[in-house]
Amino acid sequence: MILIITGHLAYPLVKQMADKSSKETIVHIADTQVAAFLTPNMIIKEIRENFSDILDDVDLILVPGLIRKDTFEIAETLKIPCYKASTDAADLAMVLDLVDDLELSESKPADKLIIDQKRKQALKFIEDYENDLELREELLKKENNIMVRNLPVGDDYPLRVLSEIASAPVLSKEALIKKAEYFVASGSDMIDIGMIAGEDRSDEIPDLIDTLRPIVGDRPLSIDTLNPNEIRAAVEHGIDMVLSLDHGNCEELLPYLAEKGVPAVLLPTNYSKGFVPKTPEDRVDSMLKLKDKCSSIDSVCDLVLDPVNSSSIVDSIFAYHDFHKVCKKPMFFGVGNVVELMDTDSNGANALLAGIAMELGASILFTPEESGKTTGSVRELAIASKMMFLAKNRKSIPKDLGIDLLVFKDKKKRMDLNAEDLKELPHYKSDEEMKFVHDKAGSFKIRVEYGIDVESSKIVVVHYIKTKAQAVIEGHTAKEVYEEIIRKGLVSRMEHAAYLGSELQKAEIAILTGKEYVQDFELFKNPQLKVD
Repeated sequence: MILIITGHLAYPLVKQMADKSSKETIVHIADTQVAAFLTPNMIIKEIRENFSDILDDVDLILVPGLIRKDTFEIAETLKIPCYKASTDAADLAMVLDLVDDLELSESKPADKLIIDQKRKQALKFIEDYENDLELREELLKKENNIMVRNLPVGDDYPLRVLSEIASAPVLSKEALIKKAEYFVASGSDMIDIGMIAGEDRSDEIPDLIDTLRPIVGDRPLSIDTLNPNEIRAAVEHGIDMVLSLDHGNCEELLPYLAEKGVPAVLLPTNYSKGFVPKTPEDRVDSMLKLKDKCSSIDSVCDLVLDPVNSSSIVDSIFAYHDFHKVCKKPMFFGVGNVVELMDTDSNGANALLAGIAMELGASILFTPEESGKTTGSVRELAIASKMMFLAKNRKSIPKDLGIDLLVFKDKKKRMDLNAEDLKELPHYKSDEEMKFVHDKAGSFKIRVEYGIDVESSKIVVVHYIKTKAQAVIEGHTAKEVYEEIIRKGLVSRMEHAAYLGSELQKAEIAILTGKEYVQDFELFKNPQLKVD
């Protein structure tokens, strides 16, 4: 028998979920309105007072997933296994159905364990697939898969994320290294050295490659240029892939690339003569001709993804679709062309474009991160590529995979428990702003230091008395910082503490979402358009 402890507000939903399960359960309402406020001592007392005569029949105790303390003390005292259930009562039925197969935790809510387990299984599937060398050998015999350095690239593998260090020659060595480290930490599979159109910087390329190679490790390095001199310099210095060959430079470079065994991305253009095909038919025809010319090397075909409402993103997608029908070579999908040129949050756009790329049979997702709104695009595409690979192999939609790109919204809304009970209580609404009173304990200046990822970012707070800085408090979360401020006695007024908590939470959200934090300014804009 499973004994489930809850509070008055959650009881109706908890009982409903327990009744859905085939397990034998008893749902007990503890003497509290809010289940999350329960403590181990309160739970022990409740159980002893109400179930002392049947404790021998209880096999398992489940307590609310939101209680703050671990359940070890309950299990130790009552000599019955006791674990945290789900944070949301609506997930309790799922927990009960899986209770025999799930390794429940005394510290972690059960629904999070289920999510963690699904994520581990998803990542293990991808890891096992990638490490299957016999399978790799078979897949590389097919036209749609090639090797770039030691990375298999093609329709049978996860979409590879190629991140570009734009205008690399003008960056300082420190900035170049920092950008590469950031892309590697974000999950990039390949790093591209973006050169400067119209300039010949071939003499700088050896140093660029030597600087980046230790940072990227075994990841392939590519170079983005049409300049034959720069391509030769890069190939001579061990570049792993060339972006790009087109009808204007391929004949000059092909013998050299074939001799060195370096693959190239093909463009259906001839920029030396100003030729850029527009229609899907022209793009496909031009690409097929170039592909035949370049049969002596491994190649990846870029049909050129257009931004929304420039030429036509739809026509460019048709070109990819039509080309893949007649040729199975790996294809290059320039996601950054679209996302950089559209004012929207990048994560949803990147996920959708990765899904379209997967359906079209593309193999490489290409992006720089050149604007604030696309910050995090490499990480987003790295996750999206795994999502689409799992969906493709499971023959499912990209949902409930164990991996997701949900940031600002959740998959479901929490149920409002017993809102009717609140109707009889007095309701208050502020109609005036509280008057500012200076806190004699001092004031604070808050900022965020952004690292290459969430873990390396931090909140930095400087404490002032009058205009003189007294101390610096740092932490990765709002809780770490405000607890230290309280321990040090640096705040004395209630309204100041409330303000401080609000600002610190904004700073933490900024770290998690990539938003810019500025003290006393709203983190999110009000919507500019209202829908009636």
